[in-house]
Amino acid sequence: MSERVVVAMSGGVDSSVVAGLLVEQGYDVVGITMHLSDVPQAVLEQDQQGTCCAPDDARDARRVAAHLGIPHYVVNYKEHFRKAVMDRFVEDYQRGLTPSPCVRCNDELKFKTLLERALSLGAKYLATGHYARIERKNGRSDLHRAVYEKKDQSYFLFGATRDALDKVLFPLGGMTKEEVRTHASRLDLPVANKPESQDICFVPDGDYAGFVERHVTPKPGIIEDDEGNVLGEHGGIHRYTIGQRRGLGLPGGTPKKFVIGISAGDGRIVVGSDDDLMASGLIADRCNWIAEPPAKNTPVMARCRHRSVPVPAVASFEGDTLELRFDSPFRAVAPGQAVVLYDASDATRVLGGGWIVRAIAADSAVAT
Repeated sequence: MSERVVVAMSGGVDSSVVAGLLVEQGYDVVGITMHLSDVPQAVLEQDQQGTCCAPDDARDARRVAAHLGIPHYVVNYKEHFRKAVMDRFVEDYQRGLTPSPCVRCNDELKFKTLLERALSLGAKYLATGHYARIERKNGRSDLHRAVYEKKDQSYFLFGATRDALDKVLFPLGGMTKEEVRTHASRLDLPVANKPESQDICFVPDGDYAGFVERHVTPKPGIIEDDEGNVLGEHGGIHRYTIGQRRGLGLPGGTPKKFVIGISAGDGRIVVGSDDDLMASGLIADRCNWIAEPPAKNTPVMARCRHRSVPVPAVASFEGDTLELRFDSPFRAVAPGQAVVLYDASDATRVLGGGWIVRAIAADSAVAT
């Protein structure tokens, strides 16, 4: 009897190709689509494409499953997703943080809830369309960056436990996007030419501030410089993130400023120069380690944003706190984002990571 694999099918090209390749390899494939949220009617009327929560996406997944001759189910995780991801997204912005909802979705939905569902169906593995690799040696599973760096999603996966990685497959980790599209055409998949999703799935129009404002009433506040001089007013801290330059609403003639601080307590936005954004390190907590936690002053490669290049740093983990010191100052460390560490000797291997609490100023010798 062939081994059963559950494929998380979003209705997109990547997960559809995963299902097709696993069928070709002789696995007993079952497709599951997670219904996470409903796209607002106004967005649907704008003919937005690539919205993984739209009704067409579940239908596309069903069409692919029928084409491949595999069973397909839709599971309703809307309430779980709302509490674990959407509510937290709004709360983080209210707290002056910059959220990373895709990490939370992977941690709470895909590699916990959906994985448990897959195992309950008798599956040996849960397979997804993530661009990352798992290397299994000597009874342990290590997470690695994808071969195709432009699509690498290892940053979003650092929260997966070792036990979860033992039961997960990432069949696309060694492919380029062009190779995936080629497989989609070869397999004659109905979604072979479907465009990619580029935005957060529950905010497909990209209006994060508008999403927050549909859930809470924003509180206005002031914008001041680093010396306490009031420069203007704002309509809510959720409209700002560390390093932001555009859309500050400052009077004409104000020298170029960047957001260097967000105070949720009194609603202040602090602006300063680009130099003020430089950090010598950061403090993070709520860490997850796929490899062994870094001992004091362990050389690592650190990625502080999904689209940033990993940079050399020194890590020390004690208790529940990670202190990271960059070899060279790093710009615009944003509390609320994840910091993911990679092995200094093998920069593709993910060690783990945590959630950024604060930056350490570039002129600070010790963490305070």
